[in-house]
Amino acid sequence: MNKTILLHNRPQGKPTLENFKTVDEEVPTAEEGELLLKTVYVSVDPYLRGRMNDAKSYIPPFELNKPIQSGIIAEVLDSHLPDFKKGDFVSGMLAWKEFQTSTGKGLNKVDPTLAKLSSYLGILGMTGLTAYLGLTEIGKPKEGETLVVSGAAGAVGTVVGQIGKLLGCKVVGITGNDEKVKLLTSTFHFDHAINYKTTPDMKEAIKSTCPDGVDVYFDNVGGEISDAVLTNINKFARLPVCGAISLYNKTEVPMGPRLQPILLTKSATMRGFIIGDFASKFPSATRQLAAWLKDGKLQSSETIVEGFDNIPQAFLDLFEGKNKGKMVVKVGE
Repeated sequence: MNKTILLHNRPQGKPTLENFKTVDEEVPTAEEGELLLKTVYVSVDPYLRGRMNDAKSYIPPFELNKPIQSGIIAEVLDSHLPDFKKGDFVSGMLAWKEFQTSTGKGLNKVDPTLAKLSSYLGILGMTGLTAYLGLTEIGKPKEGETLVVSGAAGAVGTVVGQIGKLLGCKVVGITGNDEKVKLLTSTFHFDHAINYKTTPDMKEAIKSTCPDGVDVYFDNVGGEISDAVLTNINKFARLPVCGAISLYNKTEVPMGPRLQPILLTKSATMRGFIIGDFASKFPSATRQLAAWLKDGKLQSSETIVEGFDNIPQAFLDLFEGKNKGKMVVKVGE
């Protein structure tokens, strides 16, 4: 049989396992002009929470009682397309199914001899591209500047910090436990890391670790953490807004500081982005990331969960901070 995970109902606030439903279907057969794919790795990402709402956004919401989709690495089991052959591995936005057919549209072949397959969902996939392009195109870091990264031990955050160091910045990461603080400073060579859960005054903590102020703030979380960073930004600071995970499960919009006076008096630039904004730069960015990875200048961090049935729980664990780096579910290989 072919297990498939559907969006059973829409969450109110924080998602639960009850929002998902697993059903059994027949394993499909590839017809002319199609591929038969077997899922190998599944990416779970915070942005999927927004697609569970019935609300207009930059990407359509998931439909009720239809399969959820995310980035997936799959193996070609059968091919009726000239550009793909049996045994190839591909990446693309695919359904949470063990087996599925595809016309090949939107799929890219990946090479398991160049990097491990899961890397193409992380540091060599959308994660790495988001970190590199968000930082360089919006943050525009300069040597000697101070870069602060929130959600720093997450998939994107760990890459942003490492790139910041490669570009000559002082890098400060914000995360949620002491183990991750140690990970950031030892494995990823951040200059400092702050555990916001045990820090009574984040404004002062950022001020003390960033005595020259904050030039670039790569924001993955929003909320009170970002409020604290904003009080410490320098003139002409650049603030790429990649995510706002602290707010995704709120049922009401919380009140925070009014940003306009800060942005005005600091002549600062705050810009939200989605990675598709920079699609034309994907090839050059991927080459740079691959070169750094090959030379040992970038470290890939992953949390691998095994088993197709565990995809929903792995997604929920993102909101509890249980991942270190990229959260990936291994289905088979």
